[in-house]
Amino acid sequence: MEYFTISGTSIRVSRIALGTWAIGGWMWGGTEEKSSIDTIHAALNKGVNLIDTAPVYGFGASEEIVGKAVEAYGGRERILLSTKVGLEWKDGKVWRNGSRDRVMAEVENSLKRLRTDYIDIYFVHWPDVTRPMAETAKAMRELYEQNVIKAVGVSNHTQDQMDVFRSECPLHLSQPPYNIFERGIESSVKSYCESNQIAIMAYGALCRGLLSGKMARGYRFEGDDLRKQDPKFNEPRFSQYLEAVDKLKLLADKNFGKSVLAFSVRWVMEKGVPITIWGGRKPSQMDPIDEVLGWSMDLATLSAVDSIVAEHVLAPVGPEFMAPPTGLQRKSGPSLK
Repeated sequence: MEYFTISGTSIRVSRIALGTWAIGGWMWGGTEEKSSIDTIHAALNKGVNLIDTAPVYGFGASEEIVGKAVEAYGGRERILLSTKVGLEWKDGKVWRNGSRDRVMAEVENSLKRLRTDYIDIYFVHWPDVTRPMAETAKAMRELYEQNVIKAVGVSNHTQDQMDVFRSECPLHLSQPPYNIFERGIESSVKSYCESNQIAIMAYGALCRGLLSGKMARGYRFEGDDLRKQDPKFNEPRFSQYLEAVDKLKLLADKNFGKSVLAFSVRWVMEKGVPITIWGGRKPSQMDPIDEVLGWSMDLATLSAVDSIVAEHVLAPVGPEFMAPPTGLQRKSGPSLK
């Protein structure tokens, strides 16, 4: 495993973190607790020491499973837990709430579900634009100064929002979406974080399975699967993206003898991202972790990736569909990542 020390802290994290959104079941067609716990243990056995979760992932289910898995595995002091705050839900509807009261209530609930008395990394899940950013930031600073949380992060925040947040609270990490097909952070967020020593912990490396190499035209998504709402998985875009994946498969195999899955995760790491989140809910899905480590890409390969995407993806779209409503919009629309 490769490791990275988060600036401003003594926290040394594995460069691959285990993402547990799917483990929570919501928007992923349900969950199976034993398999999920076994998956977490499999990741830890591979050298992963950072588990990323959130209260909204299964409305508490993901955090509860993570808590049980870590307790059963033992060695909490060697395992880093990352969770989030700032989303509220009722009857399956989710909206943003970054109030001080919500932050303080959520952290207590997360500590109970995770079966711990501290959280290693605590992220504001989405910015609450209905109230001053300073209110949320000051609440996070209180928790940080009380040593309830060991590092502070924000997720899905812009450069300007991070600037305001940092005026009230130390900021150690940013968690944005980033993968071969979704590169919106390159225009500002990525360079801002690099300039200010804010570690990027990117989610969505496989673009919700699109870069796993296991999807084909005509693939059907059942139940509450979020990909039913993602424009990438609807024609004609779906075929365009799959054509790009086919070419990426050939590039990965020819140049490195790697799967497109491992190639795609490594690409994120090669782009200067210190921590990449790898999701899964079956132990076998942790097997390719070893394939990601111990090699690098040259500039010609990175350029070839750009050319493949530009040639085949004629109408690119980002992850904007996942943004949850604000409190003022809570009567409509789902909340996703």
